[in-house]
Amino acid sequence: MKIHEIKTRVRYQETDQMGVVYYANFFVYFEMGRTEYLRSLGLPYSELEKEHIYFPVIEAHCRFRLPAYYDDVLIVQTWVSELKHATIEFSYKVIRESDTSLVAEGSTKLACLNASRKPASMPEKLKKLLL
Repeated sequence: MKIHEIKTRVRYQETDQMGVVYYANFFVYFEMGRTEYLRSLGLPYSELEKEHIYFPVIEAHCRFRLPAYYDDVLIVQTWVSELKHATIEFSYKVIRESDTSLVAEGSTKLACLNASRKPASMPEKLKKLLL
């Protein structure tokens, strides 16, 4: 299992009045992790879309363990947790760099769609890279 990591610093705009990361921003961090994971395999979303392969999110889950605060550096770990005929599930852990605390964990499931935006089999070249 390949785990890809990125780091991001919490920006002020990502926090609420208490200086805590607003919950919906964790899904943005997940997307950042997923995008960079695919890019590291040589598959940026832009290239997939040029080939008329689309991956909309069909499920998203997040479990919050500890708050993250303005200016924290967060490590987003991303990996493929399930690969099926026409879906892929990514899992994530968000860790605070300064104390290695688990801040959040979650998953997203994406469906593979073709040029007509209909469910389609995952292309073999993609499966090979993701396994």
